[in-house]
Amino acid sequence: MSSRPLERLPTIRGKLGATIVIAVAITILISYALIGFALRNSPRDSEAIDALALARAIASGEVAEPLPDTMVVRRSATGEATVEGVNLGVLPPDTPGRIPRWGVIANYVWASIPTDDGGSLIVLYASPTRGSLGRFSATLGFLQSVWWQFMLAGAIAAVIALVLARWLARGMTQPLRDMAEASRRMQTGDYSTRVHTSTRDEVGQLATAFNRMSRDLEHLEASRRDLVANVSHELKTPITAIRAHLENLLDGVEQPDPEILQVMLAQSERLGRLVEQLLDLSRLESGEVPLRREQVALPPLVAQVMSEIEVASADRDVDVLSELADDLPTIEADPERVHQVIFNLVDNAVRFTPEGGEVRIEAHRHNGSIEVSVADTGVGIPAEALPRLFERFYRVDPARAREDGGTGIGLAIARSVVEAHGGTIRAESDPGRGSTFTFDLPISDPAAPATTTRRDQ
Repeated sequence: MSSRPLERLPTIRGKLGATIVIAVAITILISYALIGFALRNSPRDSEAIDALALARAIASGEVAEPLPDTMVVRRSATGEATVEGVNLGVLPPDTPGRIPRWGVIANYVWASIPTDDGGSLIVLYASPTRGSLGRFSATLGFLQSVWWQFMLAGAIAAVIALVLARWLARGMTQPLRDMAEASRRMQTGDYSTRVHTSTRDEVGQLATAFNRMSRDLEHLEASRRDLVANVSHELKTPITAIRAHLENLLDGVEQPDPEILQVMLAQSERLGRLVEQLLDLSRLESGEVPLRREQVALPPLVAQVMSEIEVASADRDVDVLSELADDLPTIEADPERVHQVIFNLVDNAVRFTPEGGEVRIEAHRHNGSIEVSVADTGVGIPAEALPRLFERFYRVDPARAREDGGTGIGLAIARSVVEAHGGTIRAESDPGRGSTFTFDLPISDPAAPATTTRRDQ
């Protein structure tokens, strides 16, 4: 169980209100004590008035006998003193003259008025606000005399503080209540709720972070749904084709000739390639695939890719050119993975470049890295599609990509490989004139010599 009583309150508004009221109450009590101490002697004026009034009443005969605990001293013109009533054992000072006077002796208040025979009449009694404890007693006596005024002022201050606390707490805690409601909606799969706040304090920062998290989760959920839908569609297409041919073979509609078997083999290879790419991408993104890093020279790797592309795209009239340095510095990388990135980029460029077009591979040293670019003279990519190019299964033209055999995973794999090597990849495009894909990989020896340039075809 918590040792802090305020932690038992169920709401922040209640805690904030209780804290402010307690703080106001303590402040009021301290203020009352200080005010009482500062004004502890203020009752003397009223006591002097009471003493003077009593002296006049006794002198005029309105009061026949002295009051209890009151001492009356009559002084004649010759200075002789006569004590009446209770002898308190204290004699006030002689007060010659015709002016009424008053004062305090020990804990007693006295007042003196002149008499017609040239003497004086002095009344002395115990002060109700001056006890044996001195200042503390005087302070307590003053507070007792005005306690109801202080109680009323304290009650009004507490009510005002509570109202202000509730009003302030409502504005402060509204984003928290909105976040709680949004969290309940997230449990049902609704990630579209946002928290609106204009504050810049900790609650406002929390609301901003919550909105960012909501957007990320919404995007992640949309990506997950797209992934499931795309994977289902990609897997369904070759499976449906293979199944249809098998049913035709079983029904005798088709004969198991080499052409039919070749179609079924192509569909099964497409299915296997898709599954392999999915597993490869999943392992890369989770970091389960260790990179076998070694010193890699880029020109031989590019030459190998160009020869493979020439064989794979022999039926397409597209020129593949390379322009890179003869003595490019080596990079510390996994050669198989870098080969995979370059091959995917060049293969995509060739497939989307019309007959008679050109694909150019360039590499140069830039800021401690080797920057490799693959440019084509194809149809280009719309500007709105560029941010999503490296997402899984995203295609600018889905129908055309499927006809060309693309799975929509190659660029996602390329991004994962480049980022695993500590580099970045990006795309630029001029619709109607072509696109350029660029990635960079860190140089293993930043002090390597500068490059010269050669041109191959």
